[in-house]
Amino acid sequence: MAFSVLKRQAVALACTVALAGPALAQDLFAPRLYVNDRVITEYEISQRAMFLQLLRAPGNPEDEALKALIEDRLRQTEAERLDLTVSEEEVRQGMEEFASRANLTAEALVGELAKAGLSAETFRDFVSSGLLWRKAVRARFAGRVPVSENDIDRALETETRRKALRVLVSELVIPAQPGSEADAMALANRLSDTITGEGAFAAAARQHSASPTAANGGRLDWMPLANLPGAIGAAVLALGPGEVSDPVAVPGAVVLFQLREVAVDQSAEPVAVTVEWADFLIPDSAEEVARIRANSDECNDLNALAKGLPADRLTITKEPASEVPGDVGLELARLDPGESSVALARNGYRRLIMLCSREVTREEPISRDRVREAVTNQKLEGLAEGYLEELRAAAFIREP
Repeated sequence: MAFSVLKRQAVALACTVALAGPALAQDLFAPRLYVNDRVITEYEISQRAMFLQLLRAPGNPEDEALKALIEDRLRQTEAERLDLTVSEEEVRQGMEEFASRANLTAEALVGELAKAGLSAETFRDFVSSGLLWRKAVRARFAGRVPVSENDIDRALETETRRKALRVLVSELVIPAQPGSEADAMALANRLSDTITGEGAFAAAARQHSASPTAANGGRLDWMPLANLPGAIGAAVLALGPGEVSDPVAVPGAVVLFQLREVAVDQSAEPVAVTVEWADFLIPDSAEEVARIRANSDECNDLNALAKGLPADRLTITKEPASEVPGDVGLELARLDPGESSVALARNGYRRLIMLCSREVTREEPISRDRVREAVTNQKLEGLAEGYLEELRAAAFIREP
């Protein structure tokens, strides 16, 4: 996580407040927006914006922070109306679960956030709001989300089939820089609706794709479907040979896929794929890229090359392939351990993405109760979006 950059921002903010005196400090806690009778302050927006940057969330941090805080207030108001609360133990468990995604304890994550100028209350409020909303959604739709045995059977079949497939696909990666997301999505939708045939897709990839595969018409080699991130795997799985996917949004881009061929291994057992990968931010020059690659045959080599650099320049992450961010997951899917990609960039740096390891892990026997819970949650997610829109439409949102 990019803690050092945000730490500098936090220090600069503190210095500004100290020099400007009490007036500016008071302004930070002045209302920016009212959502019904609940206040959102400038301080909360700055805190949430930095938090979203740490999470590497797409979009303009301040705009996304304001949007998220408005939704939090709507959820909190609804939870209060339904007389719902969360206990300290529930919040603690939620914080631990969230921190575990970064292989940290909640206490350790709070410490890292503090280094970047983020308060523990910002993290706690983020988790608490999510827990309250989960309870509100379940209370609203209790008994109204039927999950049949056929639903469970189909989910089990899909889970098994996805992990027994190898696919041959082509990609078309349309850059979506901040402020241009709508234009990129519009182009992707137009191409998705009009492209027919492999030749047309290859021509469009050569013209529009920002991926290194553009020169080859976007064609990728055979790969196990389980290596792909969840959203991308689902989009590919829904295609027939020759069909083009709906646009898939990933950080900094919108991607189209065309399925060319699929191979089914009927004897394959369901597996879970876990990847360990390095993300090294290096100067964006051909000479530096060549130097780093020439001196790194495995992820351990990168530690020596990153010695003396800020901690956020090299991060090594281990997580299920289905949970890797879409842009990174697509790069990892085509790599073998020790291989690297430099197709991505961030904040003026070239991102050297190296696959450290890919493990095929046997899953525990599948529980129908666990699958039922997962299917229920999927259906609730769809209902929750409409529920939130109802609350937004009925809310009184105003500036001071």
